[in-house]
Amino acid sequence: MITDNKKPYIALLRGVMPTGKNRIPKMAELQQLLSTEFDKVRTYIQSGNIVFLSNKMRNEIGIKVSQLINENIGADLPTIVVTREETQEILDKNPFTGEYYDITRVFFTLTNDILAPELVEKLEKETFEGEELAIIENKIYLYLPKDASRSKLNNNYIEKKLKIVATTRNFNTLSKLIAMVDEIEQNL
Repeated sequence: MITDNKKPYIALLRGVMPTGKNRIPKMAELQQLLSTEFDKVRTYIQSGNIVFLSNKMRNEIGIKVSQLINENIGADLPTIVVTREETQEILDKNPFTGEYYDITRVFFTLTNDILAPELVEKLEKETFEGEELAIIENKIYLYLPKDASRSKLNNNYIEKKLKIVATTRNFNTLSKLIAMVDEIEQNL
């Protein structure tokens, strides 16, 4: 049961698809399911963005969210868990700012894993034909000026090269999740 030690968390599901085995039928169903384990659960858009309160440890949260989804919906979705502060920090440290960069083309890749320095160094030496990669303090930033779905520099590529499980979101999604956490905290 939730105690007074509850803290806000953001859970990001990796690999939610509109159809197939990793489909989440309705976010309202997901919200109801996760409410059996967490408090003040809210979801945002169909791609697996969740905010809630919990007194569990971060690694327990990710495992529990993935387990509940797998057992009740049938989707096998790794879960990346971050705090509001970590999410704000990834936005604040965004190196792709200023007039040259369109914020709608900046993407943030989040992981629960610690990045291996030798793999980061190797990936940073690659070039991506107009696309840009920056890795700052275990935070991964992508600037994709064209269609992200056709980009070589995508979530799957990053996972393969860095040997991690990760998920990627845009500025608007992460900003909205921060605002949702703030709303939950204001209503405590």
